Amino acid sequence: MIALWAGRTKSRGGGNRTSGAILLFVEGLAKRYGATTGLSSVSMEAAAGEVHAILGENGAGKLTLVKILSGAVQRNSGTILLAGERYTSHTILDARASGIATAFQELSLLPNLTVAQNLLLPRVSPHALRPAAWRKVLAAATAILEQFEATDIDPRRPVAELTLAEKQRVEIVRALSHKPRVLILDEPTAALPDTEWLFRQVRRATAAGTAVTYISHRLGEVRELCQRATVLRNGRSIGTVPLVDMKDDEIFRMMVGRSPQSQFPPRSSVSADSPVVLEVRSLSGGRLRGVDFALRRGEILGFAALEGQGQSDLFRAVAGLNPAVSGEILVGGKPASLSSPRHALSGEVRIAFVPEERKVEGIFGGLKTAENVSLPALGRIGRAGFVTTRMDAEAIAEAAEAVALSDRYFGFRVDELSGGNQQKAVLARTLMSAARCLVMFDPTRGVDVGTKQAIYALIRRFADEGGAIAIYSSELSELVHLCDRCAVIYRGRVAAEFARDELSEENLLLAAHGHAPGGSARRAG
Repeated sequence: MIALWAGRTKSRGGGNRTSGAILLFVEGLAKRYGATTGLSSVSMEAAAGEVHAILGENGAGKLTLVKILSGAVQRNSGTILLAGERYTSHTILDARASGIATAFQELSLLPNLTVAQNLLLPRVSPHALRPAAWRKVLAAATAILEQFEATDIDPRRPVAELTLAEKQRVEIVRALSHKPRVLILDEPTAALPDTEWLFRQVRRATAAGTAVTYISHRLGEVRELCQRATVLRNGRSIGTVPLVDMKDDEIFRMMVGRSPQSQFPPRSSVSADSPVVLEVRSLSGGRLRGVDFALRRGEILGFAALEGQGQSDLFRAVAGLNPAVSGEILVGGKPASLSSPRHALSGEVRIAFVPEERKVEGIFGGLKTAENVSLPALGRIGRAGFVTTRMDAEAIAEAAEAVALSDRYFGFRVDELSGGNQQKAVLARTLMSAARCLVMFDPTRGVDVGTKQAIYALIRRFADEGGAIAIYSSELSELVHLCDRCAVIYRGRVAAEFARDELSEENLLLAAHGHAPGGSARRAG
């Protein structure tokens, strides 16, 4: 029966039409974490040569599904067939040996090891530090990087020294290097500056007969790459649809169970007389080459840039993480030496940083969600030096509600939550800090449409209540529809600045590539 089933073929709509044997079959998958249900009933299938999307809101069950398929957690019930054979995996290594490889959104690389060692784990010899053995490791890793068009990444570099985009590419290359029958890509473009490289690798893999399971919140790229999509909601699969036949509104309705609403809240007017909260003058350091900007109270100031133009150096300098070499930062009109995030939060304006890598810099993985959120307020909520679980929950209730973080997650360890809920916890903690200026680096990276709407509403409400926000986003539509002004950084400088009525994805993209913008936008000198 199973052998006959494995030979079935499917014809799919959307993207490139392919037809191949079903490689991955999932039926009635369920997973419980104590009293909490991660999955209640999920069914899907992916064929050889197909790119099959998994769509769903934050908390829909996508992460649990990925963990089960990749061997990281065990299901409670349900059937998984791999090429017609019953599949059970107890570890990620078991899954790889069976033919399933995963590139995780929350990266699984070891930062203290080199790129080469990470690519070859666990095959690296314990004697790999010996010169002869290291040369073999280096040669093998170099060949892997060449095969997958990633030769710009030095295999000798420690992973900790890579940018987030480079780490994401190494994660993807490692998964591809195992030549899997089924490749799982979890939000693979969330940290990538563009999709071109990834799409080439995916199309090469599917041409060789690999089935790709693709998890993403970006419907545009899903439509470009995938043939079918399985939609999850509240731990259940709602259905599998050919993407060519479905409108975005219909997909959204399947995901959330309601009609789509406007993503972006209405903008308020910012007076030219509003006081300047944060000002940067001729700031240099890292890749920065003399950046100037001023941020007013009640304003959302956006920053657009291609990968590696200095935007990270700018935000980290303003947050007190990376000291500038030269230039000046003024907070509340007074020169400030921001030597640490704590120092940035202790001033008159109180600047809080929302980092790019929430797993590395945003959360305390060993603590519960409530403990993560309440950290800035421990001195206010404790009694005689003690803080109870009830105190935590009561203290953070308002901040959690503001970011739509359900109280059912308060008792979970924060590293057990989905990426979207982790980001909500980071934002709730930011609110608990009583900051009046937020410096946010790609705050919606890798989160679902519902979480994005909660973040947009938070940003707009924070500005309307007199706060000030500087935000970098890799999604130009966010900057166009959310910001009051937008600056574009190119080669370490502000290349252009656009007022609200000049904001368009085309203008931002042109300026980000170094082309002089049209209209009245300010040009770099």
